[in-house]
Amino acid sequence: MTLFRERLYAAPWLFVATALIIPATLAVFWPINSTVGVILAIVLYAVIVALLVGFSPVLVVTAEEFRAGRANVEREFIGRAQAFTGSEAALERGQHLDARAWLLLRGSLPVVKVPILDAADPVPYWVVSTRRPHELAAALNGAAEQPAA
Repeated sequence: MTLFRERLYAAPWLFVATALIIPATLAVFWPINSTVGVILAIVLYAVIVALLVGFSPVLVVTAEEFRAGRANVEREFIGRAQAFTGSEAALERGQHLDARAWLLLRGSLPVVKVPILDAADPVPYWVVSTRRPHELAAALNGAAEQPAA
């Protein structure tokens, strides 16, 4: 059962910025064939948007594990998660950051700090960006307190 799920899409400005491929493609192909230029410009932009969406990391909390992008950790190795917003989040991404921490950061989004309790793991905690930090922390803390199935 999924307790929390969020896809970390790229920032809207990145979709706008990549739209510059359209006039660039038109500038190259217009003198050769305007129809091919227009079609190719639209196809290239569609491919870029598909890649931006398709490769966006996903955060998933289930009763068994927490997945952040391609990394995952079993719930038994997760400590009490903390949500940070605003200037606190900036400090967690910067001055308070341990160099050994595992990071999944996206711009200036709020973050959740997830302690890793596995003594064999050299990573002390994860810092994960999310648009819904309090919901993610609640899902992680709720999942950590449930008995194993």
